[in-house]
Amino acid sequence: MPLSYNEYYNEQTGLTIGLKKLLFSEQSEYQLVEVYETDTWGNLMTIDGMVMLSERDEFVYHEMLAHVPMFTHPKPKRVLIIGGGDGGTAREVLKHNSVIHVDMVEIDKTVVDASKKHFPKVGDFENPKLNVLYEDGIAFIQNVKNPYDVIIIDGSDPVGPAEGLFEKDFYQYCKNALTPKGVLSTQTESPWVESYHPSMKKVFGALDDLFPIAKMYLSFIPLYPAGMWSMGLASMGESPLDNNVIKRIQSVSKLLASLKYYNSDVHSGSFALPNFVSKIIK
Repeated sequence: MPLSYNEYYNEQTGLTIGLKKLLFSEQSEYQLVEVYETDTWGNLMTIDGMVMLSERDEFVYHEMLAHVPMFTHPKPKRVLIIGGGDGGTAREVLKHNSVIHVDMVEIDKTVVDASKKHFPKVGDFENPKLNVLYEDGIAFIQNVKNPYDVIIIDGSDPVGPAEGLFEKDFYQYCKNALTPKGVLSTQTESPWVESYHPSMKKVFGALDDLFPIAKMYLSFIPLYPAGMWSMGLASMGESPLDNNVIKRIQSVSKLLASLKYYNSDVHSGSFALPNFVSKIIK
């Protein structure tokens, strides 16, 4: 086994992580799932050679993907997560007392099994409010009968089984599956990586066409390509920057005290986009 893990996002430019040993490797029906012990970042999961999460920095991605939409909705009770097999997004969603039911639709059980064994603190799989379904999320969303208050798209990069998560038709189905004040969030790749720009434009074009409120926001995740990561927020009701939303965030001091990245200032500031990022989606 090599002494380092390399993920290249442009020719020979990319990320290098020191490794200690390989803990898990399984080629599922859909993808190659691997877990390594690293020299700095704790355990690391990769899928088809792309970093999914590490023990040390996973909280950034999961807190930002979950809490921004959850606080934008006035009282989210039913939540759908498409993807998210490591369990981190569900863990954050379940911190909201208003939640009564979470469906997590993950196509690949191998991801869940690897996370339970090698990232035991990431997921909250024993929570009785969480219902895990091993299905294709793209097919699932087309047949939703009982709508959701919040839908979170926690997929991987736009290749393989996650490719359809970047199409307009998919977001139309998501909109159909939301309650009248429903909110959606989705991960939308790194603005620094030009090969991601077509997918970013496609998603934000779809959200802008379909929803009355659609915005990009940013977070900073060390082990994702170039460190800056974009996410999309679409709402049928309130804007994420409304005063009511900010007051809602500030009213739950106990929840905020348990978090490592997200707070009301980060929530507001994450929607301030550098000029070069704004141009990508305009």
